[in-house]
Amino acid sequence: MKNLLFVIVMFLGSILYSQENITYQKPPQEILELAEAPLAPSIRMDNKGEKIVFLYRSNFKNIEELSETEMRLGGLRINPVTNIGSRQNYYTNIKVSLGRNEKEETINGLPENGRFAYFTWSPNQNKMAFTNTVSNGVELWVLDLKTKSATKLTEANLNANTGSPFSWFKDNNSLLVKLISKEKKSLIDTKTAIPSGPTISISEEGKKAQNRTYQDLLKNKSDEHNFEQLALSEIYKVNLNGDKILWKESDMYRSLSFSPDGNYIMATTINKPFSYLVPYRRFPSKTNIYNTQGNLVNTILEVPLIEDLPKGFMSVRKGKRNLSWRDDKPATLYWCEALDEGDPAKEVEYRDEVFELNAPFTGKETSLFKTIGRFYDIEWGNDKTAIAHDYWWNTRNTKSYLFNPLDNTIKPEIISDRNYQDRYNDPGTFVTKRNKFGRYTLDLVDDNAYLIGDGFSEKGKFPFIDEISLSNLKTNRLYQSSLIDKVEGISYALDMKKGEVLVRIESKNEYPNYYVRNIKGQNKLVPVTHFENPFKSIQDVHKEVIKYKREDGLELSGTLYLPKDFEKGKKYPMVMWAYPEEFKDKSSAGQSTSNSNEFTYPWYGSPIYWVTRGYVVLDDASFPIVGEGDEEPNDTFIKQLVSNAKAAIDAVDNLGYIDRNKVAVGGHSYGAFMTANLLSHSNLFAAGIARSGAYNRTLTPFGFQSEERNYWEAPHIYYNMSPFMHADKMKTPLLLVHGEADNNSGTYPLQSERYFNALKGLGAPVRLVMLPKESHGYRAKESVLHMLWEQDQWLEKHVKNRATEEQAIIQKEKEIKH
Repeated sequence: MKNLLFVIVMFLGSILYSQENITYQKPPQEILELAEAPLAPSIRMDNKGEKIVFLYRSNFKNIEELSETEMRLGGLRINPVTNIGSRQNYYTNIKVSLGRNEKEETINGLPENGRFAYFTWSPNQNKMAFTNTVSNGVELWVLDLKTKSATKLTEANLNANTGSPFSWFKDNNSLLVKLISKEKKSLIDTKTAIPSGPTISISEEGKKAQNRTYQDLLKNKSDEHNFEQLALSEIYKVNLNGDKILWKESDMYRSLSFSPDGNYIMATTINKPFSYLVPYRRFPSKTNIYNTQGNLVNTILEVPLIEDLPKGFMSVRKGKRNLSWRDDKPATLYWCEALDEGDPAKEVEYRDEVFELNAPFTGKETSLFKTIGRFYDIEWGNDKTAIAHDYWWNTRNTKSYLFNPLDNTIKPEIISDRNYQDRYNDPGTFVTKRNKFGRYTLDLVDDNAYLIGDGFSEKGKFPFIDEISLSNLKTNRLYQSSLIDKVEGISYALDMKKGEVLVRIESKNEYPNYYVRNIKGQNKLVPVTHFENPFKSIQDVHKEVIKYKREDGLELSGTLYLPKDFEKGKKYPMVMWAYPEEFKDKSSAGQSTSNSNEFTYPWYGSPIYWVTRGYVVLDDASFPIVGEGDEEPNDTFIKQLVSNAKAAIDAVDNLGYIDRNKVAVGGHSYGAFMTANLLSHSNLFAAGIARSGAYNRTLTPFGFQSEERNYWEAPHIYYNMSPFMHADKMKTPLLLVHGEADNNSGTYPLQSERYFNALKGLGAPVRLVMLPKESHGYRAKESVLHMLWEQDQWLEKHVKNRATEEQAIIQKEKEIKH
């Protein structure tokens, strides 16, 4: 008998420790038809809402695309053959409509099998430039909306490795284009290159450089060489007839930006030395201003290598930051500078000061105002009116200031001072309109401005438009949605004088479509799009937002879906999906922005598919982690995590829908971290699904998610919050999924691999699925369909049929004894 038991144990052990070599699988048909449903097109509209460009794309890339050559350098992922981001999203077809009531029309001259990106309106909005990626590079194309035709302007020689490779000149007849440098040298194959010596990093000056765990960084001299060659561009002026002239010689151009009047170009270049600690955006840089002929006007900014910022999310570098063009002036630069030396730990009255400098950029800058928090942005109006915003992450505070750009002796007036996580009291965003420069500035009528708000409340989402007097700050509500069986969102204002706004309306079974609503007079709707629901198989599934409380009285919510063939009185298994979010006060944490009338959209990472497989689904369950006052949210992370989960299960169980012994929990990224912790510290779940997570926080020692403290300041936090440290407690089946090429800070694939090894070594039921070529989000059709298959198999085995599995074990034990 002992020998028999030994054989059985060894046999089971060999199963547990073996690799499973299978090809890509597909989920069951009911899930597959939802996953493969076609996407509705994205739209681009001119500022009048008359010219509409429809952009079509597939749900997925394919594994062949993800397998194209890729180099990971300085935080970038580049295809060195095509010279564009290797993970670039592409559209595959374009159509246009030249009127709100006109039908979509095809475009003449488009290339076959196009891969289109970087769509940009011409200044007069009669044309649109875009790129097309072919096998050996990137081409520049222009769409003429009047003739509904597309024309190729360049060969496949654009350089899109560091972002958009072109900008329009003001004349609407030419573009400034980054082309591959003729000085580019051959790239080094780092896999076969013979090293000339070791790679050595030093820290001899005692400066602290507490950077997060960035990925895809430069690692050696060969990487430095390759990055430089791929970043080098020559700038050409390209006319719409295809003629081109050299505008600027070869350099590592990061960005190009025209002044509003089109007479100046701000060009930022990347300089040396490079870094092995931070991405390329923190490499040294220089910003020059040129005239349209390419002549240097002035050097505005030189930034050194940024490796050693002070600790904290609110830390910034010294010197000019956020250098931008003022939208309401022909050619005026503005920027901010830290008044606390960039160190949030220093106590100061004001954090930042904002300055401006007029063309020709040689005089002394003018101070405009100072901000109490970190400067964020400005909505420019006119000579005497502008609105600025700041924020402070540690308190979740944001302020808005009304200031006079012409007179800095007039103290800015704080018109809003609030917690930016407080969605119920969000006053909205200011309405802007396109000015004579083609820039968007405050829509001002006399002394009034306008605000568009989401309108979240305890009763639902009811977006609004307010008129606000800038003289006394009193508001007058011009419009508020009254839809209770649908959800309305106000996209933007087309013409406030006429009362025309673009809105998006949807319901739980009606696909979102766009309309022009006139808020004056009869308030009528004019349809702009007519997209059909591609997910009709689940359009009648029961959906509701449930609200409940956790044990400390905090209000929680989640969107509940019942199985497609729901039978009253029957107990079902449940899948719960969530993502933790940190708050500094309970009132904001208890707010809900979910709406049962939102369209049911089963995107690739959604759990909604399983309503077709006989599961109750609780999606977007509230998982607030609150730390009020001096307490940080993570001080009680585990306790609050478990309390959130128990409250959710109790709430659905009390409705009589589920067998609480058959509940699964899942999440992606920080949601995966949540899942592993819940399985380690509670017995609430039958199984878990954790995708692309981090499980050992000592591997991210200088902070993670919203944790500012480093490991040495709070070692107990890093230890207690790490599922890896508690792997011995894990007894619940866990499915781990991770992309082999994950580039997200902190969630590198090693996290899942080491966690799996720990669980396997301790005998926990665990399965690790590594998806080839995939990053933090999954893109290839083969990968997504296989992931859905894995999740379905896991849920069927460990959740829906959990009792059957336990009975089988009991039966096997009886047979052994017999």
